[in-house]
Amino acid sequence: MAPTYRELLTSATTSAVHLEMRDVYTVESEQERIAAWRAGHRYDPADRASWWRPWLDLIVETVERGVDVRRARVVSEPVNEYIRYSHAYAFTNVAAGERLRWLPRAMASDLALPGNDFWLVDGRLVLFNLFDGGGRPTGVEVSEKPGVAELCATAFDAVWGRGIDHQDYRPA
Repeated sequence: MAPTYRELLTSATTSAVHLEMRDVYTVESEQERIAAWRAGHRYDPADRASWWRPWLDLIVETVERGVDVRRARVVSEPVNEYIRYSHAYAFTNVAAGERLRWLPRAMASDLALPGNDFWLVDGRLVLFNLFDGGGRPTGVEVSEKPGVAELCATAFDAVWGRGIDHQDYRPA
């Protein structure tokens, strides 16, 4: 059975990296936040209590334990509405301690990337996030095979190395 995200991040001792490669994620729990964003709502940087909970609390707890949490996003440009929304609210992830970089897809053409988004914990456990064509989650797949972990680590490092830090990335 696959671990929950809480179990996954709680098990991390040194690193937890996340590679996202989709331009749309249709997650039911996020639809209300997207609708509010469309209507003009913006998170107040000074009002942390109003931000996405309990996820950000988990990131804070993980980083406070000394775990390096990084996320890299490969995005098509010009970006779509979902990526604009994600970028607008990503400052909360950074404030929680996550390091974040964005890589325009045109700069990733020569990189060997896995077929699915993933979390890689401590360079040994991979949790692949599986989605249908519309961006709806369909499940997860877990692997502790050394070759799979190495592929994911190499792919993440390649994207990270070319990525643009969140504070410098301006969605085209």
